[in-house]
Amino acid sequence: MLRALLYILPLALTIYAFIDCLNTPEEETKHLPKVVWVIIILLFWIVGPIVWFFAGKARRPASARGRAGGWVAPDDNPEFLKSLKQQDGPDDEAVLKDWEADLRRREEELKKRESGEDTDK
Repeated sequence: MLRALLYILPLALTIYAFIDCLNTPEEETKHLPKVVWVIIILLFWIVGPIVWFFAGKARRPASARGRAGGWVAPDDNPEFLKSLKQQDGPDDEAVLKDWEADLRRREEELKKRESGEDTDK
């Protein structure tokens, strides 16, 4: 079991570092171009991923990751919420009143049909 772990751990580390390097934007890589980092990670099986994690990528604190120009969920984005309020759509009350009027008209037609059919029999 321990022998398998000696192969699985470095392999997992290499795969993780490889995927992390591929997903990192070019402007966030340090010291070398991204292509060179990929080659280093794949060629130097154990040392390459470790060097990538310590020297290859510009690391930011966790609190600054989503703040500085990053993606923000729509319900947390004040600009998106303002745009929803500014949209010119149909007034909800007017739509509901139209639906109620249509429902009343249909109910009256149904009652007339039922009462007309009962008198014919």
